[in-house]
Parts: sequence; C-alpha cells; structure tokens
Amino acid sequence: MGRVTDRRRVIRIRDGAVSARPDTLVAEEPLEIRLNGKPLAVTMRTPGDDFALAAGFLVSEGVLGSARDVRNIVYCAGAKDDGTNTYNVVDVQLAPGVAVPDITLERNVYTTSSCGLCGKASLDAVRTTARFPIADTPPVRVTPGLLAALPDRLRAAQRVFDRTGGLHAAALFSEAGELLDVREDVGRHNAVDKLVGRALREDLLPLDRAVLLVSGRASFELAQKAVMAGVPVLAAVSAPSSLAVDLAAETGLTLVGFLRGRTMNVYAGEHRVDLTAAAPEA
Repeated sequence: MGRVTDRRRVIRIRDGAVSARPDTLVAEEPLEIRLNGKPLAVTMRTPGDDFALAAGFLVSEGVLGSARDVRNIVYCAGAKDDGTNTYNVVDVQLAPGVAVPDITLERNVYTTSSCGLCGKASLDAVRTTARFPIADTPPVRVTPGLLAALPDRLRAAQRVFDRTGGLHAAALFSEAGELLDVREDVGRHNAVDKLVGRALREDLLPLDRAVLLVSGRASFELAQKAVMAGVPVLAAVSAPSSLAVDLAAETGLTLVGFLRGRTMNVYAGEHRVDLTAAAPEA
C-alpha cells in the first residue's frame, strides 16, 4: 500500500551554497471509488484512511447517511491487469434496501467547484439532498476567543505536515474547543471526507454539535460537505468563495473565514458567535 510520505533527491541552494540531499514529500496517488462494483469517481489523495475517504465522499453525494447504509468497504483485488492489488481502488457495497443512485457523467456534478454549474443549481442540489438540516437545538455558541485558539490546536496535531510542509488538514472540535479528530491529505476536500467518513463509520452523524476547521480556503465544496454532515460551524484560515457564503446563508451554516490569530470574518450564521465576548487584547 502507498505510503503517506516518500523521499526524493533535491538540489538545495542556501545563501549561494549548493548541496544535494533527500527530501521528504507527501505521497499522492489516485483513488478510484466504486459503488456496488461500478466506477463512481477518482480523486488524488494521500494514501491512508481510504475507507473513511470513500464513505465521507458518499455522504457528501447524498448516498450515505448512517453506518447502517454500508454493507462493506473493500479494496478491489486484481485491480491491475496482472492481478495484483494496488490498494488504489475501493468498492463501497451498500446495505440491502439502500437506494443506488443513477451513476452517470452528470451525477451530482455540484460536488466540484469547477463543474461550471450555475450557482442557483448548485445551491438547489445541496438543499434537495441534505439529510441533516442544520437546526442545532439549542444553537451551538462559540466565542471569538475559542475560535482564535483552534488553528494552533490544529497545527499542533498535524504530524505529517511537520515532515513535508505539503498537506492540508481538517479537524473537528467540540463546541467547548476540544479536538475530536484531525485528518491530513494533499487535498483539502479529501481531509474533510476522511473526517466525515470516520464519523459515519462510528455512527456519529449528524455532527450537529461540532466545529469544522479547515487549513485553507472555504470553497463551496467544503461548505457543501459541512452541510451534508450536519455541521453547524465551518471555520477556515483563509477566504471563502462567494458561493460558499451563499450556501451558508441559505442553509443556516455559520461560516468564519480569515481565522488568523484574534482576527476573523463571520460571513453567515453570526447568531452562533458570541459577538459580545470579544477576544482579549494581547
């Protein structure tokens, strides 16, 4: 099975001095996801947590909603012509009675931010397939101070990033700021899928009392994945897209961007952020 990291020779130039040395890089390999034996999608990912990645992807597609929807997840034997297993092809087998979606080239194309689908159609697609309306009762309440502390907690938990500097990360926190889970991947959407898939396999969906933090920007795709998992609060260290803000506003998702130190922007769902409890001055 592919490794999380790999080694490559690199020419290093520092202050005019040239040297050759091995460098640690994050591994990137394709993962083909099959549904009941039929090819569904291919994603470039960092090997590891592949079953969770596949399950989380299918949550975001509206196929899965609980652990009971899955009969089994397996690597496909004989994935290569010579019969060897690449561990890069995963088949998700649905439980009896779970509806199999129509798998075509036009299947749920709203899941990619570059699909070219218009904004209204994208929003409608999420609204019609979401299993867990964001209706936390009572509402999750977080303070700016709590949110400000989360990026450092995420960074401290990134084991592979320290060796490679080339991974995105996503983490789930409780409303009290406790780190619940963290996943790393070369793709930020994969990191979120791994979190959601692990939650599904542990029968923890919906994640209606959780805060999701992502290490990069908040695209429509990431906001969609949060909504599909029932997450009430999504925070990102970088900027959101306009469609991510529209989706958050329509579904009731709290969306926080540019979360850096004690500064942040709340783009939607400000009712969950205690704006009277400003972060203390340094």
